[in-house]
Amino acid sequence: MSMSHLYGTDGDDGVEMESFEVSDWDLQNEFNPHRQRHRQTKEEATYGVWAERDSDEERPSFGGKRSRDYSAPVSFVSAGLRKAAAEELSNEDSDDDEKPVKQEEIPKEFVPKKLKTGGNFKPSQKGFVGGSKSFVDFGSWERHTKGIGQKLLQKMGYVPGRGLGKNAQGIINPIEAKQRKGKGAVGAYGSERTTQSLQDFPVVDSEEETEEEFQKELSQWRKDPNGGKKKPKYSYKTVEELKAKGRISKQLAAPQKELSQVKVIDMTGREQKVYYSYSQISHKHNIPDDSPQQPLGKDSKPQGFALPELEHNLQLLIDITEQEIIQSDRQLQYERDMVVNLSHEIQKMAEVLSHEEKAISNLSKVLDMVEECERRMQPGCENPLTLDECAKIFETLQDKYYEEYRMSDRVDLAVAIVYPLMKEYFKNWDPLKDCTYGTEIIAKWKSLLENDQLLSHSGQDLSTDAFHRLMWEIWMPYVRNIVARWQPRNCGSMVDFLDSWVNVVPVWILDNILDQLIFPKLQKEVESWNPLTDTVPIHSWIHPWLPLMQARLEPLYSPIRNKLANALQKWHPSDSSAKLILQPWKDVFTPGSWEAFMVKNIVPKLGMCLNELIINPHQQHMDAFYWVIDWEGMISVSSLVGLLEKHFFPKWLQVLCSWLSNSPNYEEITKWYLGWKSMFSDQVLAHPSIKDKFNEALDIMNRAVSSSVGGYMQPGARENIAYLTHTERRKDFQYEAMQERREAENMAQRGIGAAAGSVPMNFKDLIQTKAEEHNIVFMPVIGKRHEGKQLYTFGRIVIYIDRGVVFVQGEKTWVPTSLQSLIDMAK
Repeated sequence: MSMSHLYGTDGDDGVEMESFEVSDWDLQNEFNPHRQRHRQTKEEATYGVWAERDSDEERPSFGGKRSRDYSAPVSFVSAGLRKAAAEELSNEDSDDDEKPVKQEEIPKEFVPKKLKTGGNFKPSQKGFVGGSKSFVDFGSWERHTKGIGQKLLQKMGYVPGRGLGKNAQGIINPIEAKQRKGKGAVGAYGSERTTQSLQDFPVVDSEEETEEEFQKELSQWRKDPNGGKKKPKYSYKTVEELKAKGRISKQLAAPQKELSQVKVIDMTGREQKVYYSYSQISHKHNIPDDSPQQPLGKDSKPQGFALPELEHNLQLLIDITEQEIIQSDRQLQYERDMVVNLSHEIQKMAEVLSHEEKAISNLSKVLDMVEECERRMQPGCENPLTLDECAKIFETLQDKYYEEYRMSDRVDLAVAIVYPLMKEYFKNWDPLKDCTYGTEIIAKWKSLLENDQLLSHSGQDLSTDAFHRLMWEIWMPYVRNIVARWQPRNCGSMVDFLDSWVNVVPVWILDNILDQLIFPKLQKEVESWNPLTDTVPIHSWIHPWLPLMQARLEPLYSPIRNKLANALQKWHPSDSSAKLILQPWKDVFTPGSWEAFMVKNIVPKLGMCLNELIINPHQQHMDAFYWVIDWEGMISVSSLVGLLEKHFFPKWLQVLCSWLSNSPNYEEITKWYLGWKSMFSDQVLAHPSIKDKFNEALDIMNRAVSSSVGGYMQPGARENIAYLTHTERRKDFQYEAMQERREAENMAQRGIGAAAGSVPMNFKDLIQTKAEEHNIVFMPVIGKRHEGKQLYTFGRIVIYIDRGVVFVQGEKTWVPTSLQSLIDMAK
């Protein structure tokens, strides 16, 4: 590329030099504040004007990309930038060296030509036809190395002096480089192909035809200088011209020899056809009048001729028509689908319309019935509406017009119609005299008015449920009035009243009655109760409330126990009325609280009674012993056993020993032993401590019989005592085996029950259950705590529970222990 419009030339050498003249661009942009500033490169900052620049750079492009000149003509020539016509004329006059060389003046060997890729090369050749002799010194630099490249090539079959490849078709000599004369673009100084390149890859034809085609295509993109669209040019040909063109194309399409024996599969028709040369395909589409003229006979028809343009146009018309047919078919199918869809929509809308008409008719009927009810409720109506008739009307609405009834606002409807009738119905009602009055009619209205979607046991907003509002505003005032005048000791009528209404009244209203009305009355009455002066037992008017109130009565138990404890301070076991008062409370109080109450108030009195008992085999008074044994079902077995071990058996064994030391009658001793043993129940006798005491008595009798060898011995005494011992031991073994069998059965039943439905309980309940199984007293110590934890007595051991762990009081600190170890220590 010549850059003479920016750079000057120095003589004949063609060395380009930068021109420092002031150009038009400098004058135009001198006072332009928005011009692009030149950004110096590192080399320009170092060398200044002597810095090297790219030959393609233009002077105006300081500091950025070179702006394109869109006004310049489009050029696809690979020889660089194309100059303007005026500039080329000016350069022709000033510089003869830069004049473009005509095609005829360029040597023929430098003219760019097309490569011929397969012309002079044959697979059987070992090299190229025009190849030159190989360089002798090629690869001589491997003398100074180990020559690994040459060795690897030779191992793979390479022969020096021949080309690479399967057939040695590669070049033999290295690629040569050709130096350009100046710094112009590629092709600016003519062809750059070397002699070796022309020998190895000969070319055919020149680029003149290619350049003409390119210029022709390029001219189609240029705008018309007049500004209008180019009109298409039509060329008209005669039939003779078309025939001549067909003959020429026929001659040019003659098959070559090397392509004559080729298998060709023709799939353009309806059936697949196989040809063995391209000539057969050309004969298939012969152009008319191409063969020699034959005389036309009588029956022969004139042959047609080829019209490729007409065939092409007809094919285009066929394709367009086919697309239109396909489009019309699709549109028709779409219209049919739309008709089906619209028919379905019409059916759906008809169903919706019928449903809406039915709903409108039903609503009109419902409205007529409601208006009839309002008319009959007027004061001067001849046929006034009653509550039963109103219920029947609502039942009809619910049965026949269920959807409309559920969708309607039942709260407003009930307030307007049912509430006045309900007030009139309960006007003279006394709940304590006639407790079942109105239960049936209210139960009927519950099914009619109660909202099924809301929970009836929660205190929801009264505006959402008509029945709850009805009971709260109409029925509840009568209950408040009657409870205010009710005496708690006369509990039968009130309990019967609430029992008869418990399934009708909403749960939250019943809870309100029990918590806010009944319980305060009972609590006030318990505070005024005195067990020493009141003739009516307290359990007679408290226990009937247990099925209804259950755990709500627990706050009353503590003051009741306190009052009973104060009344038992001066009580003597000979008075059996205490047992009659306390016995109904055994199953009401919790086992721990009951046992604590008995240990504190009853067991000491019974111990004093046993201390006063005098054991005299000759004249025995049993009243004090009967007073104690009579409390066996009231106090726990472990407490009773403790009383007997402490206050009875020491005196009893002492009397036995003194009797045996004075030459006794062993038959009387045996009867006396069996008589005292029969006074105890099987449950007491089964206790290990009681067994040990009676076994100790047998051992004393056996020692007494065996020790008196030299003295007088009653005949048969030793045998009688031995028989008695054997019989008693056998009974004990039988009773133990029976107890073990019962315990196994109970454990099996308990396991089945636990598997069927496990009852959740905490660790304290588990300890209490184990204490009851082993007859151990487990109760809280009143007023005693350790680090905020309640202290308990487990037998005679003081414990407390923290996070599921039992701590036992040791000598200096609290020690954690297991439940089984605690049971063993308590025993």
